Amino acid sequence: MILDRTQSPAFQAIQEVRLPAVQTHRLDNAIPLHLIAVAQQPVLRLECVFDAGTWYEQVPGTSFFAMKMLSEGTPSRSSAQISEYIDRYGAFLELNSGPDRASIVVYCLTKFLPNVLPILREMLTEPTFPQKELDDLRNITLQNLRVNYEKNAYLAGVLFRAKLFGAEHPYGRSQRPDVVEQLTREGVVSFYERAIRNRPFQIILAGDATENEVLLINRELGQLSIRTDSLASFADNTLADSDLPVLAEKPDSVQSSIRLGRRLFNRAHPDYFRMLVTNEILGGYFGSRLMKNIREEKGFTYGISSNMPSYRRDGYFLIGTDVNKENTQQTLDEIRKEIRILQTELVPDEELEVVKNYMAGEFVGSLNTPFEIADRYKVILLDSMSADFLTTYIQKIRAVTPTEILEMAAHYLASDYLREVVVGGK
Repeated sequence: MILDRTQSPAFQAIQEVRLPAVQTHRLDNAIPLHLIAVAQQPVLRLECVFDAGTWYEQVPGTSFFAMKMLSEGTPSRSSAQISEYIDRYGAFLELNSGPDRASIVVYCLTKFLPNVLPILREMLTEPTFPQKELDDLRNITLQNLRVNYEKNAYLAGVLFRAKLFGAEHPYGRSQRPDVVEQLTREGVVSFYERAIRNRPFQIILAGDATENEVLLINRELGQLSIRTDSLASFADNTLADSDLPVLAEKPDSVQSSIRLGRRLFNRAHPDYFRMLVTNEILGGYFGSRLMKNIREEKGFTYGISSNMPSYRRDGYFLIGTDVNKENTQQTLDEIRKEIRILQTELVPDEELEVVKNYMAGEFVGSLNTPFEIADRYKVILLDSMSADFLTTYIQKIRAVTPTEILEMAAHYLASDYLREVVVGGK
């Protein structure tokens, strides 16, 4: 049989997805533990998630440094000794801080969980925040920031978020060298004492784990004393931003970084899935309209994309690309042209079917490992989303019609709402 390479192979469209159930337990101190048991390999990931992101800062930058410093020393161990202890068991530690949450994450072989839990508890309850380690972390952070602020793409992202939300809003705030330089040990410790020590948190346990691992965790973390008083957070009284474009001139730069978008909504909004498909058609994947126009036809860029970042309380729509400076205005014009087409012409059924199949395949492809499944579940577990958000994900995508896409583009991508940031020049 001769293979005809001019014909696409037959395939079956994905209509639904089945996920392992989440088992939610309560530790002795009422801390919820969400177990996603998938025994593919004898490894697990234990994640302790706090409401301790920048939304809860009183001094900018303290969330990031407070989390990073948890592994830099305790009364019984130095930073080097903590690292050596974790390495001894082949474990891996992550310390994360974002706009809404902060987390401490441990990856390890299931059999070594009893050895890892004591050091995890020690870091959570007895960090010493040594000055030398804080100074070292601050110097490294400053060096990275100074390098990043010279990059057009990084600066464009900073200016774009600040324009949408306000420079002091937790979703618009970025690390700045001048703020990091002024950060004190007292400020970092104060954030830890206020937002992390003895504060409620959630545990997400994924991988080769059973009731036995839940019992082990309860013996260590279920005995912690937990506060019941409320934690003060950011008061969102942000004023509307200016609709004037932002242009950060860089005369020596040969390229411009373009950011175009608007403040939108998060995953809980009733239009989320309709707008998600609209975004995908416009710039969400390699075969999108923006890629075909601006990369393939015009040759202005190696890549252009659009996406919809979602936070707990808000979200936004973003188109981003880097182009030669002389092509900046024409690129902006072509972006707006593609948006106008979406607003006035129905998407052909064949194109829409391709996009839906791609989105369904991408979603299923993101569920290959226990940790990827846990990452998807975090959307509903931490943000109080509907329990069927994931199981009905593909059905909701497939239900979107060409008329709804036209309505989404006309309503949410109207030019009056779009904000423009360019770093480089026009």
